[in-house]
Amino acid sequence: MQMNVSIVVAVFNQNEYTRRCLDGLAAERSAGARLIVVDNGSTDGTAEFLASQPDALTIRNAENAGCARAWNQGVKKAEGDWVVVLNNDVILTEGWLEGLLEFARQKPADIVCPALREGELNYDLPTHARGFVSRMTDVARPGAAHGVCFLVRRPVFETVGLFDENFKFGVFEDADFFLRARQALFSTAITGASFIHHFKSVTQSAILKEGVPPYEEGNRIYFRKKWGLNWWRRKRRQVISIIRSSHWRHRELRRGHVLWERWKKGQWVHH
Repeated sequence: MQMNVSIVVAVFNQNEYTRRCLDGLAAERSAGARLIVVDNGSTDGTAEFLASQPDALTIRNAENAGCARAWNQGVKKAEGDWVVVLNNDVILTEGWLEGLLEFARQKPADIVCPALREGELNYDLPTHARGFVSRMTDVARPGAAHGVCFLVRRPVFETVGLFDENFKFGVFEDADFFLRARQALFSTAITGASFIHHFKSVTQSAILKEGVPPYEEGNRIYFRKKWGLNWWRRKRRQVISIIRSSHWRHRELRRGHVLWERWKKGQWVHH
């Protein structure tokens, strides 16, 4: 099946994770998906590795331009009706992209994210993914989204624009994009028809180790100001989020899984 999809991956060092991520895209690349990798000034051999990938379009920044700008560079080079924005610290499983596309076409939906586990890879991922998808294919969290991996219908970008580059390095640019999309009446969802593993915050940890001053709090302040989120509005959003998440977890556990788990203190915690 020829895929009318572009896949955008922003990277900064962490070459081992990038290699594994791109290896996991072999089937999609063979099927004609356009791979665009934006290298944010890596110094660990990432540039040399990407030069050995002739079917990937590589954009090289002299320095770390931040996640939002890198994603924007990639999206501007994207072709096709669909764009996937993907972290490099993930392990993809068989059929992950087909699951997203099928869900998006059937609903229809405009932004679709896979189910995921975040943290240590301490389980048999291929076996778990097959069992998970077989049980959870028709389960979804409508209105939810996450920035680890998301499939976007091209008209979303044409309507709401690209990612806000005022968010420094990374954090909140994805949440801001999803809010703008919903405000424009585009739909978002997490689907159990696709499952991936996410190691979580690998690139952000690397950025801080490079001596970059902490930036998350500044991004949070900008996000709240942009959306007019005073204390009462934040509390209301928090309560709604807790109620929705509780409802989703209760419903999903009837099938034996939840669509989002994190490894915390030696156990998998339902998110």
